[in-house]
Amino acid sequence: MERREQYKRLIMFFASALIMGIQTGLFAYVWFQQYNNQAIIKIKYFYRGNWALIALYGVILFLFLKVFGGFKVGYLRVVEVLFSQVISVLFTNAIAYLQLALIGRWKFLSHIEPMIWLTCVELLVVLLWTVFMRWIYSRIYPPRSMLFIYGDYSPIELMEKMSKREDKYEISEAVHLSLGEKRIKERINDYHAVVLCDMPAHERNLYLKYCFEKDIRCYSVPKISDIMIMSSDKIHLFDSPLLLFRNRRLTIEQQICKRAFDLVCSLTGLILASPIMILIAVLIKAYDRGPVFYKQDRLTTDGRIFQVYKFRSMRVDSETSGARLAMKGDSRITPIGRVLRNIHFDELPQLFNIIKGDMSLVGPRPERPEIAAQYTKEIPEFPYRLKVKAGLTGYAQVYGKYNTTPYDKLKLDLTYIENYSFLLDIQILMTTFKILFQKENTEGVEQWQVTAATKEKQRKPEKSRTEKGWRNEK
Repeated sequence: MERREQYKRLIMFFASALIMGIQTGLFAYVWFQQYNNQAIIKIKYFYRGNWALIALYGVILFLFLKVFGGFKVGYLRVVEVLFSQVISVLFTNAIAYLQLALIGRWKFLSHIEPMIWLTCVELLVVLLWTVFMRWIYSRIYPPRSMLFIYGDYSPIELMEKMSKREDKYEISEAVHLSLGEKRIKERINDYHAVVLCDMPAHERNLYLKYCFEKDIRCYSVPKISDIMIMSSDKIHLFDSPLLLFRNRRLTIEQQICKRAFDLVCSLTGLILASPIMILIAVLIKAYDRGPVFYKQDRLTTDGRIFQVYKFRSMRVDSETSGARLAMKGDSRITPIGRVLRNIHFDELPQLFNIIKGDMSLVGPRPERPEIAAQYTKEIPEFPYRLKVKAGLTGYAQVYGKYNTTPYDKLKLDLTYIENYSFLLDIQILMTTFKILFQKENTEGVEQWQVTAATKEKQRKPEKSRTEKGWRNEK
């Protein structure tokens, strides 16, 4: 392993500690210089109390940065890291100010000026830190040259996705399994990383073990069974290791906690969002005099059909020719609907579905029965995602996109189901705030994109791909 790889975690640890230390130190300065006096805080803080308050600020900041990915320099794009840092600062400072207001028993906006100045300075520091650390990261860890190995299914789609991250990946060559084991192993030795695409398990294990032997970084496209394996329990009762697959749904305790959380949050959200929902309803009605709400049959637990409520974002006659997913630049979407879709506010009426018990705050996206039937023809495992209630947001909605292929969405949904916990629900809900402002998560499917048939045999990479530096050998 190269020396730079050995120190990668150490460098990123110190970088994370640096930004945490600076921001916590800035808060400490504002606390001691502005807030910690008898005129503002009526209670006198002693030595330990001061540091307990500052430490609490650091802990809250750390949790937000961890959830939103504010430490993932190099892993996420610069804009994404910066956005994560900004959200974390805003949320942390809002909580800190609320805490100080309660301690000092102020009127809500009585002493907000120091916190505003603190926020502005922290945002400037965050900007400088993000740009500087991305520059450092790119110098120490240039893009890895990568070899793709594929079988019956073309890796073009995955290659195009990864090629958008030129700062991280350098896709140099793609080879088919027909090239032969000996020649493929020779090609592996020339690269810093290998991507094992969809291929039979025997061949995948063969090249995975070879990469392990040679200390070559290896990426693998997971199969559905791999996701199940990742969530298994390790049994060490004997000298032979066992993996236990419980294949169960949520336990009764988890269902009760999840339902209680759904009711509290959806009722609170409905009360807070009611002024916005009334305004949206007025705008939709004023635009074309059509219905405000849109009702549609969707699937939830065990394939049960229910009617989902949404603000209407398309023309009244949008589905006279049958059901189909929204396309990128779809002409059926109204101007008001386009704005609502971009900020996901068309989903707000689904709070009623959650209160009724048809949906949960977090879960797989509720699919239309006719479209789900099309997917199931090509992906027999597609109904697996119905082991839990459909959700307003979910793992696939956060880590995927609207136009993510159904097969990849299924993998993401199964990852959620197999790894469910209450804390995972909290993390997904918090991360949802982040993706609300990311346009790519709301884009419709491309005109050329296959939606129902996602595992069809596609064409092999064309020679023209070599213009991008990809070489295809067979």
